Amino acid sequence: MGRTNRPVDAKVLGLRRRDNAPYATAMLGPMADLPDLLPLADAQRRVLDGVSPLPIETVGIEEAGGRVLAEPALSALTLPVWTNSAMDGFAVRAADVASATSARPVTLRVLGEVPAGRAPDQAVASGTALRIMTGAMMPDGADTVVPVEQTDAPVGASEVPAMVAVYAPTSAGENVRWPGSDVAAGALLLDAGRSCDAAAIALLAATGHGSVRVHRRPRVAVISTGDELVPPGSPLGPAQIHDSNSYALAAQAAEAGAEVRRLGVAGDTLAALLEMLRGAVAWADVVVLSGGVSLGAHDHVKAAFAELGDLSLWRVAIKPGRPFAYARATVGDRTVALFGLPGNPVSVFVTFELFVRPVIRRLEGRPQAFDRPTRMARLTQPMRGSSGRHTIARIVLADDPERPDSLIARSSGGQDSYMLGSLAKANGMIFIPPDADLAAGDEVLAWELRARDA
Repeated sequence: MGRTNRPVDAKVLGLRRRDNAPYATAMLGPMADLPDLLPLADAQRRVLDGVSPLPIETVGIEEAGGRVLAEPALSALTLPVWTNSAMDGFAVRAADVASATSARPVTLRVLGEVPAGRAPDQAVASGTALRIMTGAMMPDGADTVVPVEQTDAPVGASEVPAMVAVYAPTSAGENVRWPGSDVAAGALLLDAGRSCDAAAIALLAATGHGSVRVHRRPRVAVISTGDELVPPGSPLGPAQIHDSNSYALAAQAAEAGAEVRRLGVAGDTLAALLEMLRGAVAWADVVVLSGGVSLGAHDHVKAAFAELGDLSLWRVAIKPGRPFAYARATVGDRTVALFGLPGNPVSVFVTFELFVRPVIRRLEGRPQAFDRPTRMARLTQPMRGSSGRHTIARIVLADDPERPDSLIARSSGGQDSYMLGSLAKANGMIFIPPDADLAAGDEVLAWELRARDA
């Protein structure tokens, strides 16, 4: 089935609440408006509200990879610039080779050659040819190119022959590239908002762009919190664990297109956290913390956010990821987004996908904040939702053996928020509405997180 970006009508999917009341619509935010939890869709809107692309800068084409165009790009020249050969072979007059066959070849005198990068210094007259390389400028008098494979000339590096036998005709214009057949001068090449991928960079470079106007890359600072954390690879002491969150978040932010600094681990005191946060907001557009955001006696993130900015969001009606904080700090003429994510690693991954990644993309100037491909898939097993909260389940998507062009989905394993093994196996996520249970065979909306394995 094809991709969709539309909300999924729960009545079409046959979903019902556990109290057997039907849902009106199954979207990314639950319908229930709980007093202490903000629905997912509302939280996403609040986080994105007022976020606009970062300032524009000019960068060299060699630095443009992955950047987002801030302005439409127009062609500085016609492409091809001049008439050139599409083949290695011989530039000839089509009329001279019209009768050529393998049994009765046409023999032409070879005047010389036209290599790529050198303009022809002579014209082709009747009964003559010029050896020509792919991309070389067509000489005057020639109107077609006979591929070298259709002649008696040796293939590969060789001396220019004095004569060449042609074994097949080629029509006028065959194997020739004409000026403007690809791009006309002044034509729109790429719209603003287009990512400079390899194809875009090739087009920009070929049409004369040595530099491009792009939005500045978002600067993302990543901080872990917790006295129990030590760097990966370090020996573990009593009650210690390795810090995985900051490394995962740095990788997610870099994948989203950000310039990332991983600042390390802040201790479990408000003073230590504020010191690290102040350094982060002085540089970053987005600061992402993990841990210290719930109700524990040593959870200081909300207080630190309130100290530095406007704490506008805490706790979202999702599982995993309920303890989630969002604030904005003003630093001079800049606004810095502050994200406090839960401490459990799966919750960190999920809340980044739902909230942080869209903000990074909006800052980059991308037209779509939510970019993960969405697909419909058929569940192969029952999956249980959560009371009052949207459940984001990690799943494995695969081709449906019973229905061509369709997908099936199964759980990637344990769904607890500490289970990294099943997270690494997952290539997608599904959204189970609050108070709903899904049965095997139900159609579900899935986000594709990475390419499906063959």
